[in-house]
Amino acid sequence: MSKVEEPVEAAPKIAVPVKEMGSSPTRISDAEMRFEAKRAFVWTSVIGLIILAVYISQSLLVIFGAMVFASMIDGGARLLGRAMKIARMWRVAIVLLLTVLFLFWLVNYAGLQISREAAQLPQIVEEQLGLAIIWLDGQGFAIQQSDVQNLAGNLMSGVGTVTRAIGGILGGLTTILLVGIIGIYIAMEPDLYERGVAWMLPKQQRSDFYITASRMGATMRRLMAGRLIGMVFEGVFTWALLSFYGVPMAVLLGILTGLLAFIPNLGALIAGVLMVLVGFSGGTDMGIYTIFVYFLVQTFDGYVIIPLIAKKTVDLAPALVLAAQLIMGILFGVIGLFLADPLLAMIKVILERRAEQNDRIPQEEVSISDGS
Repeated sequence: MSKVEEPVEAAPKIAVPVKEMGSSPTRISDAEMRFEAKRAFVWTSVIGLIILAVYISQSLLVIFGAMVFASMIDGGARLLGRAMKIARMWRVAIVLLLTVLFLFWLVNYAGLQISREAAQLPQIVEEQLGLAIIWLDGQGFAIQQSDVQNLAGNLMSGVGTVTRAIGGILGGLTTILLVGIIGIYIAMEPDLYERGVAWMLPKQQRSDFYITASRMGATMRRLMAGRLIGMVFEGVFTWALLSFYGVPMAVLLGILTGLLAFIPNLGALIAGVLMVLVGFSGGTDMGIYTIFVYFLVQTFDGYVIIPLIAKKTVDLAPALVLAAQLIMGILFGVIGLFLADPLLAMIKVILERRAEQNDRIPQEEVSISDGS
């Protein structure tokens, strides 16, 4: 017979007496004081976050610039997806490869000519400004020599900054590198970062967040598509029309016009001034022709390109865009000037979504009251 094992009884738990702890020394007994302390803590936290945001504003702007760059890559990948049924990662790789090939061509085939023209441009602009000042003085305008020197110095410093960047001097390489790397990572897996942000939000707010993020992404892609098409159009047509008449530095002026087209309003004005000054260096007829080219290109871009692509998506008032460019340019310099328009467009999308949510709340309250 097998021996039957008797069940082993568990050892009885011994109750350990817990010493009663008194109230916390930091506890505020008065309920009204506790409420005021919590409110003060919230306001202090908000002010601290604002100070932190101001302190790291440059870094935040670089991250936003990376998101703008990622939207360009994402737009190109989506466009390829209509014709090529391949994985998203391969489409992103094709877009990046085409971008690298374009930059390689620009540096190897046009870099030497651009560098030579960039070195000559400040001198030509300075000479033409001097002639314009002499003509104004002959017309009876009282102009001090010191004012002329200050104006020329300021203009030359601005022109020199742009032309040095175009000519190959490594200005802001670290920022550009960070924008490129972060933008590529975001473009590779945008859903990963979108889910990460949604995970930190309350469950009842996640559906609204996905809708807002989707609209912001679509708006940014449309805005950047219109901006890139406008840049290509203005750069190519400016170069072609100036080369047709034999205007000097046509290649450099075309590239500058295309790059400055990324900045609404101000970019076209700066490009037009440079174009006209270089044109008048070859004579009155050439100067008048450059004025004609400027107005022709800007008119076609303003009445055909922008209304077809960008303006239907992001209808921003020009005065509002100029004000945002002024503020961002003063606070953050060139990068703020470039990103003022996309940032303003994103703020508009957020405010529109907020207005939709506020309009939806009274309707939900009415439906609940009717159901009760």
